[in-house]
Amino acid sequence: MIVSVQKAADIIKDGGIVAIPTETVYGLAADAFNVEAVKKTFDTKGRPADNPLIVHISRLEQLELLTDHIDQTTEKITKSFWPGPLTIVIHKKSSVPDIVTGGLDSVAVRMPNHPDTLELINQTGPVTAPSANRSGSPSATRPAHVENDFGSEFPVLEGVYPSLGIESTVLDIRTEPLTILRPGAVTAEMIESATGLKVKSAEKSSDMKRHSPGSRYTHYKPAARVEIILDKPDKMDRNSTYIFHSNNMPRSQASVYNYLGNFDKLAHDLYDHFRQADHSGHSQIFIEKLPDSQKSSIISALKDRIERASSD
Repeated sequence: MIVSVQKAADIIKDGGIVAIPTETVYGLAADAFNVEAVKKTFDTKGRPADNPLIVHISRLEQLELLTDHIDQTTEKITKSFWPGPLTIVIHKKSSVPDIVTGGLDSVAVRMPNHPDTLELINQTGPVTAPSANRSGSPSATRPAHVENDFGSEFPVLEGVYPSLGIESTVLDIRTEPLTILRPGAVTAEMIESATGLKVKSAEKSSDMKRHSPGSRYTHYKPAARVEIILDKPDKMDRNSTYIFHSNNMPRSQASVYNYLGNFDKLAHDLYDHFRQADHSGHSQIFIEKLPDSQKSSIISALKDRIERASSD
């Protein structure tokens, strides 16, 4: 059910939850300081309670509600990349409910680059907004995905669909060098170039998974089995989905998609392909192995999501 900004704001102020579009994926928004509303988000998604949430803000002043640690590093990062697909992990204020942070002393925050959602948060204040899907399944990038998971009466904020299709980069700014906990559209090279700060990517350790929203448990996984392949199969099964990116692969036809090196478009469409495969009853999704990340800035994030979807 598509609702206006005002209607969505009223629902959130009353302790309800609303699916909101961002430039990355749809999120399930709740008042970040209303413990019962946030708990409702966990219950609706079936999300483990120790998996921290990202708090979304619309103005830099709202960051002061969440942390006392706004230093030069914070200012450099936020000035360069907000609003946009970058989440920062920072020390939290004691007033931030533990349910939001999974009991951690840190809080994940970002300012989404979406006019309708920013207008909404201007009215409601900070909101938690994990991806608007059943926990573990592919994220929602279209209103129909939200409807499929939560029903046609579930409120969805009006506005343009997500343009990126891949969740935000998560950057821990408490460390030196800064640490990318989850890859996204904003890369280490971009951050270093814009700010002069050193950035590293975290090892896939238990500590990384504990502090980064969207990393601790299985995510992005369709019911169909996802398999990475090196070459076009000799015979293609019509009950499977195939995703290629090389020029020498088959051109698009039913359930066969060739992106011809357009990795941004592939990222935009990936979760929809996962969901369409399940809707069509396909048992397998075959994805051509991606090249090194120098081909496109989004490749590291794509590899991350595909590897998670293909893991057992």
